[in-house]
Amino acid sequence: MGFSAGIVGLPNIGKSTLFNALSKAQNVASENYPFCTIDPNKGIIPVPDDRMDFIIQYVKPKSIVPTTVEFVDIAGLVKGASKGEGLGNKFLTDIRQTDAIIHLVRAFDNDDVHHVEGSVDPARDIDIINTELVISDMEILERALTKYSKTAKSGDKSLLRKAEIITELVKGLNDGLKLRSMIDGNLEFEECIREYQLLTAKPILYLANVNEEDLATDNEYCAKIRKIAEGEGAKFLKISAKMECELQDLSDEETKEYLESVGISKSGLENLILNGYALLGLVTYFTAGEKEVRAWTITSGMTAKESAGKIHSDIERGFIRADVCSYSDFVELKSLTVAKEKGKLRVEGKEYIVKDGDIIYFRFNV
Repeated sequence: MGFSAGIVGLPNIGKSTLFNALSKAQNVASENYPFCTIDPNKGIIPVPDDRMDFIIQYVKPKSIVPTTVEFVDIAGLVKGASKGEGLGNKFLTDIRQTDAIIHLVRAFDNDDVHHVEGSVDPARDIDIINTELVISDMEILERALTKYSKTAKSGDKSLLRKAEIITELVKGLNDGLKLRSMIDGNLEFEECIREYQLLTAKPILYLANVNEEDLATDNEYCAKIRKIAEGEGAKFLKISAKMECELQDLSDEETKEYLESVGISKSGLENLILNGYALLGLVTYFTAGEKEVRAWTITSGMTAKESAGKIHSDIERGFIRADVCSYSDFVELKSLTVAKEKGKLRVEGKEYIVKDGDIIYFRFNV
């Protein structure tokens, strides 16, 4: 799998409509009233990749296996969710296991679509959701602090240190900070709280749901959301959930023409996945042969040996070497056989850092 992302936001802002479009799960309700979604919905979709399409065109495999992305859509949160308002915050547990948070924010006017707060105000809406995420994380950390404070009385220095770290993080949350800004590369802090899968520690992407005419340029709402995202060091992206639903009924050629007509080159889904990969520091490599072409997602900076483990632990354990062809060389030569003849199928060792788009054949012995 490429990555998993939890979609959060207020009720009735287009989350279920977006989920329908992304996952093609037409059974997901998307009616115009709050709390339509009462159970978490999960959709696993293939990652569109033009490079894989090109490789397939010339390798002509019997089987094709793209990498995938999982989206988890939970019920809309409201002010006071942590205290039991609306449907409460119990659904947040469903996204604690995800890699990232997609915070969908309404950025369009439509009198026919009710807003749970009575008006469209992105800054207020973002603050409501972020407050609930912070409170949820704080409750977990305070329980952990109580546990470590008791056990630390034994004099165990590691437990004392954990209690100190959690105390500092709780104070930061009380001061309005997010865990991701407090951790920010601090491996000791990260390790201390990893088991709790805390929400404000996860990378976040603010996704503005707009009318299609606002996709090419920012409207006033998008400008506010973009400023908030930049202030947090988060990513910002626009999408029209309604348009994404309409695209599902079009052919590839019709989709291309439609996107060009509104001044954009990629669908919201493609942009969302690309930004998700960038947010999490992920890249893709391929294995290609007559039997199968498959895409594999890894963390940027992984070695050939580590990347082999994504396929199977035995391949990593028995790693001998990796035969590697860069995607740019394959585009030029259109054949792995020709690439080998021309010396473009390189032999790399276990410490080779796999590049985005590499086509790799691993040799191993167990």
